[in-house]
Amino acid sequence: MSADPVTDLFTQEGPLVQAIDGFQPRAAQIAMAEAVTQALHTQQPLVVEAGTGTGKTFAYLAPVLASGKKVILSTGSRNLQEQLFHRDLPTLMKAMDYHHPVALLKGRANYICIERLNLLNDSVPHLSPEGLADLQRVRRFMPMTHSGDIGDIPGLAERSDVLPLVTSNNDNCLGRECGHYQDCFLVKARAKAMDAQVVVVNHHLFFADMAVRDTGFGQLIPDADAYILDEAHQLPEIAGQYFGQSQSSRQWLELARDLRLAQKIEAKDMAQISKAADQIERHAQDLRLTFGYDSSRGQLRPMLAKHEVNQALLRLNDSLTFAYEVLKLALGRGEQLDQGFERLVSLRAQLEAVTRVQEDGYSYWYECTRLHISFHKTPLSVAKRFSAELAKESVSWIFTSATLAVGDSFAHFCADMGLDDCRTLQLDSPFDYQQQSRLCVPRYLPATNAPNRGRQLAESLLETLSLVPGGSFFLCTSYKVMNEVALVLREQLDRTVLVQGEDNKVRLLEQFSQDGRAVLVATSSFWEGIDVRGQALQCVVIDKLPFSAPDDPQLSARLEDCKRRGEDGFAKVQLPKAIITLKQGVGRLIRDISDKGVLIITDDRLVNRAYGGDFLNSLPAMPRTRSLAELNTFLLTLEQ
Repeated sequence: MSADPVTDLFTQEGPLVQAIDGFQPRAAQIAMAEAVTQALHTQQPLVVEAGTGTGKTFAYLAPVLASGKKVILSTGSRNLQEQLFHRDLPTLMKAMDYHHPVALLKGRANYICIERLNLLNDSVPHLSPEGLADLQRVRRFMPMTHSGDIGDIPGLAERSDVLPLVTSNNDNCLGRECGHYQDCFLVKARAKAMDAQVVVVNHHLFFADMAVRDTGFGQLIPDADAYILDEAHQLPEIAGQYFGQSQSSRQWLELARDLRLAQKIEAKDMAQISKAADQIERHAQDLRLTFGYDSSRGQLRPMLAKHEVNQALLRLNDSLTFAYEVLKLALGRGEQLDQGFERLVSLRAQLEAVTRVQEDGYSYWYECTRLHISFHKTPLSVAKRFSAELAKESVSWIFTSATLAVGDSFAHFCADMGLDDCRTLQLDSPFDYQQQSRLCVPRYLPATNAPNRGRQLAESLLETLSLVPGGSFFLCTSYKVMNEVALVLREQLDRTVLVQGEDNKVRLLEQFSQDGRAVLVATSSFWEGIDVRGQALQCVVIDKLPFSAPDDPQLSARLEDCKRRGEDGFAKVQLPKAIITLKQGVGRLIRDISDKGVLIITDDRLVNRAYGGDFLNSLPAMPRTRSLAELNTFLLTLEQ
């Protein structure tokens, strides 16, 4: 046995081999576990890129459990959070005979709010038949649950109309003033997290907590000795959302709805409250319409300079002022009205902050969906704010992902996160890409901006897709191309063709895996966090290098900032981000030591432009070809 108890866990005689079926010690996994152990003791931040198949989850979990420290584990999504807590953590706890308490903590929108559910017993707003059926599901679930987690409610739609009515948000939570505070599911979940040794959260909650602490209003997540941030490539973008400010017309409409509800219960004699709510709703909808009918996003400054937008914003402000005067007269009539007044004051201040567009160092932008508009004030860099967290004494920070480096450099990620003094470690995947895979950039591709490009690509790949023994992902950089590709494949390919958006993500993946030969056509949400192993996925097509759209408001603001400082915005901002995104998409293909498959990238900039080498140098070492015929020959060998 070695002198290092953490390394001993991963040996052929160690507890992991004994307790986990099929577990094999891996050199890269042991190297990462040793680095994590060192970081937990020295408090020097550690940044690790662990290639697919390294086993990074166990490589950081085992040292964490062995250390006895209080640790926050944060990952990129609720699905990954659930997997970590319900699958990986219990497996290791059993193998290591670990008996300290652990906790799962989600954001408040994941828990039933007893107060708001009870309000619906007095007055149910207009709901669709589906919404009413979902409300009954929540009511039946309520007496049976200990956690109050809405994700546990059988048959409840992911985007059900009833969710905002039965959960709380920062605006409408009554806090300690609530009559159900002692029984509140969120309060209980937070109390459990405060007592736990290991707490599993997601990045959105992690940064929401940091933002709440900045305001001085308590905390959501307990202090810890160590923070481990998995899927760390997502951090700069998510941090920007929380270190900035946002406001959506959805918040104004929810306030209007809640004011009408409160008036019916607490102030039946004050019809002016409902009139004020109607005005807010009407002017919020009018403001949305001044931005056009289609979904869009862009810089806010030029839009606010337009007369019709400016006037609509003034009318919304006037309606908020009228509601303020009316609600002032209702203060003391009831908890819901008092809380509605506080929300109104907060929303007015937020609206002023996100539309006062003169401040430097921020991107001011808007985003329109079919029904709503949101305004955002996002910092161009989170490095300064995050470096203040890194400066805390006696705290360890570990950042890891399968995609953090550009080539062999971590400079882009470290600069984004304010990591000046850190240890970096790059661990290659243990998979044999030379034998297991091929990369093809086909010749004679249509230009990246060609009309009907999706149709042309799909037609040119029909033969190849028909030869794939298993399933294929066709990953697109736009919905337009996705729909064109899907149309052709459904017309001409004798296979099941699944399309993102036609069902929820989990069910689509289940269908895809069960079919075994299907083609799934999708956009960005299937580029990462998807784990399909074996023959079910043997081909990944990527339609275009994933550069952010040139009209992306945050990108254009960062490029403008680079220009002012005399820096090359393409090399500093666009290229590194696109390389990391491409690495994520490529990572869907080979997920296991026995997997085999082909990667097709239909963008000849990869071979015709100087920066193509930067992309290729960051990808696994797959044998490359430009001939679809050669690729088809390789596919025929996969049948054997």
